[in-house]
Amino acid sequence: MARVQFIDDNGRTINSNEAILTRAPWTFTTATTGATGAHTLFTVTGDVLITVFGTCNTSLDGAATLEVGVTGNTAALLAQIADATTLDDGEIYVDATPGVGAEALPANPFILNDGIDVILTIGATAITAGQVNFYALWRPLSSGGEVVATTPA
Repeated sequence: MARVQFIDDNGRTINSNEAILTRAPWTFTTATTGATGAHTLFTVTGDVLITVFGTCNTSLDGAATLEVGVTGNTAALLAQIADATTLDDGEIYVDATPGVGAEALPANPFILNDGIDVILTIGATAITAGQVNFYALWRPLSSGGEVVATTPA
């Protein structure tokens, strides 16, 4: 069995399951980034180990459902929030009930295979306003494994 050692862009050994941080700031607007449906949040290449969470900087408007996952499992990474208006400024999104000030990360990171992208799914109605920074803590599992924030439409 071959041993693989990954190095970051600075030539340092990646020795943590959550060694790399990628941030995707998301400002919700009715017709584009807040519209119902799936939006690519992070573009993934190869196989990666990943943990995703969000910090709300401006309270959300619009009684939409909101979840983060992958195609075919849209709430895999962050459980569905039944009403986006309950995600308020200062809260942290790690599960279905965002909390204020401090929240624990999920106990286990997720494995994403074959470059399946991380998607943000908005259901029921549009989110008309608000801003959340989504973060991915990740590390590559395969050669070329990468997570890149997608620029919102």
